[in-house]
Amino acid sequence: MAARLAKEPNPDARAAPRGDQAAAFEAAVLLHLNAAYTLARYLTGRGDAAEDIVQDALLRAYRGFDSEHVGNVRAWLLAIVRNCFLTWKARDRRGAEDRNFDGDPKPFGEDHEEKEQETPESILIQHEQNSAIRAAIEGLPHLFREVLVLRDIEDMSYREIAAITGVPIGTVMSRLARARKMFAAAWREPETNNSKETQR
Repeated sequence: MAARLAKEPNPDARAAPRGDQAAAFEAAVLLHLNAAYTLARYLTGRGDAAEDIVQDALLRAYRGFDSEHVGNVRAWLLAIVRNCFLTWKARDRRGAEDRNFDGDPKPFGEDHEEKEQETPESILIQHEQNSAIRAAIEGLPHLFREVLVLRDIEDMSYREIAAITGVPIGTVMSRLARARKMFAAAWREPETNNSKETQR
């Protein structure tokens, strides 16, 4: 995906950076494709939509990139990804039942040697846990989901998250606290249901 997106033609050549600027864009921005895809995947719950959003975000970033004025490139790119998601969400109102969890939300840079050492049982257990975590996170409202992903998965600072989401740091902290509580409740719910079934 990274190579395909990196070579995507720019429809607005007049606004595109040229020469050294284009090289600077590739060197600075393409490093953060994993983070961009992860955020898009968790926000949309769909691999195909995440790829479209990242591609759109890269094109927008390419047109607006200025190596002399873009400070925190990662936060800047993720803010663009978030805006592209909001545009996509306005167009596509599919519910959670239409979501398709068809793979790992971080497809780049997989550790194949580690996977070869895993047993079929451990792979199955890990897959079930990953699916449960994904489902719990993607079940959160997107305002809470995005801060949880940015902080606990992408390990971004409160200040960076505030810049990405366009809200004060206090709001970020409040949303994150609520998101963690909501995630914990969603994570415990299957165990509670299983316990009730056992008691019947």
